[in-house]
Amino acid sequence: MKFFFSPSADLNSFVFRTHTCGELCAAHIGQEVRLCGWVQYQRQGVFIVLRDFDGLTQIVIPQEESTAHLKKILCELPLESVITVTGTVIPRPPGQANLEMPTGEIELRMQHAEILNRCRKLPFETKQHVKKSEALRMQHRYLDLRSSQLQYSLRLRSQMVMRMREFLCNLHGFVDVETPTLFKKTPGGAKEFVVPSREPGKFYCLPQSPQQFKQMLMVGGLDRYFQVARCYRDEGSKPDRQPEFTQIDIEMSFVDKTRIQKLIEGLIKYSWPEEKGAIDIPFPSMTYAEAMDRYGVDKPDTRFGMKIADVSEVFRNTEISFLRDALSHQCGAVRVISVPDGANYLKKKDLENLTELAKTQFNQDLTFVTLQPDGTWKSALAKILTNGEKSQLCHATDLQKGDVMILTAGDWKKANATLGKLRLECADILESRGVALRDPGLFNFLWVVDFPLFLPKEGSPEEFESAHHPFTAPHPDDAHLIYTEAGKVRSQHYDLVLNGNEIGGGSIRIHNMELQHYVLEKILKEDSGLLSHLLEALDSGAPPHGGIALGLDRLIALTVGASSIRDVIAFPKSFRGRDLMSNAPDYLSPEELSPYHIQVSWPVEIQEDTTKL
Repeated sequence: MKFFFSPSADLNSFVFRTHTCGELCAAHIGQEVRLCGWVQYQRQGVFIVLRDFDGLTQIVIPQEESTAHLKKILCELPLESVITVTGTVIPRPPGQANLEMPTGEIELRMQHAEILNRCRKLPFETKQHVKKSEALRMQHRYLDLRSSQLQYSLRLRSQMVMRMREFLCNLHGFVDVETPTLFKKTPGGAKEFVVPSREPGKFYCLPQSPQQFKQMLMVGGLDRYFQVARCYRDEGSKPDRQPEFTQIDIEMSFVDKTRIQKLIEGLIKYSWPEEKGAIDIPFPSMTYAEAMDRYGVDKPDTRFGMKIADVSEVFRNTEISFLRDALSHQCGAVRVISVPDGANYLKKKDLENLTELAKTQFNQDLTFVTLQPDGTWKSALAKILTNGEKSQLCHATDLQKGDVMILTAGDWKKANATLGKLRLECADILESRGVALRDPGLFNFLWVVDFPLFLPKEGSPEEFESAHHPFTAPHPDDAHLIYTEAGKVRSQHYDLVLNGNEIGGGSIRIHNMELQHYVLEKILKEDSGLLSHLLEALDSGAPPHGGIALGLDRLIALTVGASSIRDVIAFPKSFRGRDLMSNAPDYLSPEELSPYHIQVSWPVEIQEDTTKL
């Protein structure tokens, strides 16, 4: 895998090699060069292949008796040992050129070699095709980093970040500001990591994001801020999440949603890797209501169809009891998705699994309809539906021969959520059976806007929590409702979605102190005293402002096609938030904890271990 560097980049400055292992070609024939790297292969005492970050070069081992000692040392040298080699670039013998290798036209006739470090027996081979468990890779991350795929991902990440800095700072006058890592508890949001201080009973919290700081930078008149920000959330063992992650954090004064969207579209286009193909701007936009109604999720993957259809009107006067009962409720609806050619791909066991998933996760029942190739219906509804209902249903869903329709009825929100989940499950099933449904080389960006400002609190539906965060401003058209019908207020919150993944979120902020105080105290029932510093700042001449944060780890993972964000982070944590390489987090002795006035209530099973500290 060839990396892309700036043409002006001098990859050999300040080091004692003359060239990298990936740059030698026919133009260098006859030159004496010096290479440094790791021994990738050793072939029959005749060749070794030397590897560095840039590629591979084949080295010819001298066969003369006078250099027999050198040959013996090199042939007995363990793979992955580090050496430096001096020699002359020569063409490969006729018929032996490897045109698939950037350095495949040449080889290096060795004149001198020096062993810089012998390699121990490794726990796994570093070759790309050798399978190893993720836990083993993370335990020995310094070895896993040698893989070409991980090197490619980290270098592409570096290049994209540099281009983002150039776009924001050099082209648009943003100021790169580092904000504190030690902060205090923030009302609402995810759980925060706690850091003890030397003051009894007082603790810092690691920030979930620089949200409050960047707002106060706007109050301070900086006008345009950005930061490659480290953020921390104690989210336990959620899949494909990291306790520490990186955001491209942005805030601007005197701005609205449309202008921030335009900025981000330009930023992504400017930093987008050429080898991934051009992307078109502006990105399409969809309201939250549209996303939930057509896709059942607020981050839809628009690379494929199977959209949710409302067929309530088809059954408005039906005699089918479960459909009639569902539609008798105010929020009742009948919704369906159609799986193209599903008759050929969805097996009986698949339908059983989908039924169980809908029941266990959403408490929803499913009904399946298969329109067979001869035009007949295979369904529990086949004998119950009238011909008119069948015809209307086919027309409403564009059901074709060979398709499978999945129907569910009940509360429209639950029906949509169920079908949104099943849509993705069906896509997984079809792709596992060879159907090209979601093109990994296609990048569908989408703005989702007009989210609700507040949502019913889980476990206490009569109370509210912020859909985004408590600093998000209400939609101008709904601002008057905030004092009377807060549950109906839309927000000025916007998400950026890529291929069904949220890669960014932001909002226009509340810049009025009275409104912010009202939201905290009266609607969210939060102690505004925790945010007295922010409220005072808003009362000190705060300009209208807004911003966004792009999830850098997720963006890079999607760009390179990585299956997990852990594959684009140099030293990630495990699924359970552990550093398997250094075994962090670890215990501290009572003496080490004493300055922080902390005593630990040790679980019984580890009390014996702690006595050894």
